[in-house]
Formats: sequence, structure tokens, C-alpha cells
Amino acid sequence: KLLLRLFDATGGVVQIDGQDVSSITQNSLHDCMSLVPQGPILFHRSIIENIRYGKPEATNEEVIEAAKAAHCHEFITGLSDGYTTLVGERGVKLSGGERQRVAIARAILRDAPILLLDEATSALDSESEMLIQRALETVLVQGKTVIAIAHRLSSIRNCDIIHVMDKGSIVDSGSYDELINTSIIFQKLVNS
Repeated sequence: KLLLRLFDATGGVVQIDGQDVSSITQNSLHDCMSLVPQGPILFHRSIIENIRYGKPEATNEEVIEAAKAAHCHEFITGLSDGYTTLVGERGVKLSGGERQRVAIARAILRDAPILLLDEATSALDSESEMLIQRALETVLVQGKTVIAIAHRLSSIRNCDIIHVMDKGSIVDSGSYDELINTSIIFQKLVNS
């Protein structure tokens, strides 16, 4: 919420590329970010409209390509109305994994330079998690700065830098392999 400036910091500074985010308009800040939250927000509209929300001017072909990259084209085409299927309020007609994949397709279509993943795979079954991980690794994170908040450590295994937090403070930083060998807190997280 601080990074998106939904709240301004009351102490310290949040910076992107050395620039204090409080000196940037929210619109400008949001233009350079895509967010895939733990509980994605879908509208009572069609699947194609929900994906296109990431880039309103996108063509149908661009939306379908994003859906294919997010591994949701398969389930969408299996629905009776395909891409024009209404998802219900907050996406209730889709499973959790399907909603997450639609949210990832939206982020792929948006193609913003900064990607925020807030517990994006925490409540998913292993098959959905695998498909989402594949989408993240193959398409979504290429050439992007990715900030991933995660308790499920399998989702951050390939991150360049992992910051381990305890009681609101960063207590260790490094790659997965470095932390597994040096950080007692990280080792406990992995083994829990």
C-alpha cells in the first residue's frame, strides 16, 4: 500500500529508482505498475473485458495472446460462451486458480515495467500454482522489476534478491541459496 501510495509513509521514505514516491502523482506511479493481488478483483463483465482492463485499447488478438501466455486460454475456450462468458460479481463463477490466471493475463497485457505480486499464489492448488509460476517465469517477468510478497517460498525460489522480514524490519537479504545456508529465520520458514 505504501509503494502504490494508497498511504503515504509517516516515517522513512519509499523510493523507486532513487525517487521518493511521495513526489510522484498517484496516476503517474500507477501507470508504471501492474498488480496481481492475492484476491484478484474481477468485475461482473465478460472475461475478455476483465483481461482488457489492463490495457483498454488492446485488440481482441492481444487479449487472447495474453490469455495464452497466462495459461488461461484453455479453460476460457472450454466455457460455453468462451471469452464473452460473464464471470459474476468478483469472479464468483471462476475457481481461485482461474481468477488468478485472468489477473495475470491482465498484467501481461498491461506490460508495465514494475510488477507487484502480493501473495499471488498463496491460496491455489498445486496445478494452478504450477501454471501461474510457468506464466511468471516465461513471459511476465522478462525485462521487469518484480516485487513479490510471499509466504509460499516456492514462488520466490528464482528471485535475484529475497528480503526476509521479521516484525516489520528486513533482517536478512540474499538469493534463495545464500539465505538457506546463512539465515536461521529463512531456514525456519522453509522448514515450516
